[in-house]
Amino acid sequence: MDFNKLRSDFPIFKKHPELVYFDNACTTLKPQCVVDAVVSYYTEHTACSGRSAHKLAKETDIKFEEARKKVAKFVGASESELVWTKNTTEGINLVANSFDFKASGRKKTVTTNLEHHSAILPFQLLASDGQISVDFVEVDESGTISDETWSERIDRDTALVVVHHSNNTLGTKSNLRHIIKVAHDAGALVLVDGAQGVPHCEVNFKRDNYDFLAFSGHKMLGPTGIGCLVGRKELLTQLRPFSVGGGTIQNVKLPEGTTYLEPPQRFEAGIQHYSGAIGLGAAADYLSKTGMRNVQLHEQALSSKLYGVLSSLDGVKIYGPQIAKDHGALFSFNLGKGKPHEVALMLDHLNIAVRSGLFCAQPAMEVMGAKDGAVRASLYLYNTLAEIDMFEEKMKKIAQLYK
Repeated sequence: MDFNKLRSDFPIFKKHPELVYFDNACTTLKPQCVVDAVVSYYTEHTACSGRSAHKLAKETDIKFEEARKKVAKFVGASESELVWTKNTTEGINLVANSFDFKASGRKKTVTTNLEHHSAILPFQLLASDGQISVDFVEVDESGTISDETWSERIDRDTALVVVHHSNNTLGTKSNLRHIIKVAHDAGALVLVDGAQGVPHCEVNFKRDNYDFLAFSGHKMLGPTGIGCLVGRKELLTQLRPFSVGGGTIQNVKLPEGTTYLEPPQRFEAGIQHYSGAIGLGAAADYLSKTGMRNVQLHEQALSSKLYGVLSSLDGVKIYGPQIAKDHGALFSFNLGKGKPHEVALMLDHLNIAVRSGLFCAQPAMEVMGAKDGAVRASLYLYNTLAEIDMFEEKMKKIAQLYK
């Protein structure tokens, strides 16, 4: 497949033809079909789903639920298992605040010090109130965790394991097959942070035996402000409503109380981000048509070349495994005495967009020895080998300044 041709699908390159966009772990660019899908809601059938009986509302009902079906199919789940959220963060918070630890008879949550803050803070808050305990599995110097360590830390006291599919600081993947088996053997459930995994890999919720999966639309070519929590139907039914209001109820009686709808609607309070969901459905269509296996192969080629470039530059320190195949098309690095933000701003001046800082993962960056942050280059399906050549040329110029 010729991924160079895909670039014509992304209107931002027409506006910025010189742009080299290497900040995809933060957010991705949007193809025209996604933009068109979003605009269609506002220009063709603006209405509320699940409320009014007029034609526009009915059309919104259909488009909204069609999008749910598309995105659920994209991750190998049924539509009744997919809850619309704002983003991965809200999905993780939903599970953290709705999961009944008391009923499970267990208070222990196992996670790692390599996680995004969104996967740490909700459980840290619960622990600070004494509701649960959190056990942080620590990575080794290469940024990895052995299967043996997971087997030791997940035990019969564990209620929930919270772990990334793919890491946003190193581009490494968790061995989810092993983690899930160990957790299930111990009677624990697993919540997968799929923000960096779903956009780049073939993910199949049912086949891979996930319990919960959270991901964001904007990291997979979709709009901002829309994401998903996927959960096994029987588990979603056991979760306590997190945010309640219109659209979540079956019957409200005063003073007796309220009967709530079955999932997923139980968790979708108020007017939803209809245009965002419809746009995310279009993004799922686009990625399905492209083929996630093709995306993975393309990114492997990008990763191999980018690692070669970075490892050949004087003064560059790459964080995480020192083998290209152990990374996705994402690398965090520092350049000699250059401060991360300085390097990023110089690259921006040369039309290359990267991210610098702690990447919402301060404990992870500190344990990797980058307490002041790093520069992160993260690539996606519209990036090219030629762009990596340009990146190498610019980095060589910047490296000269720190000799």
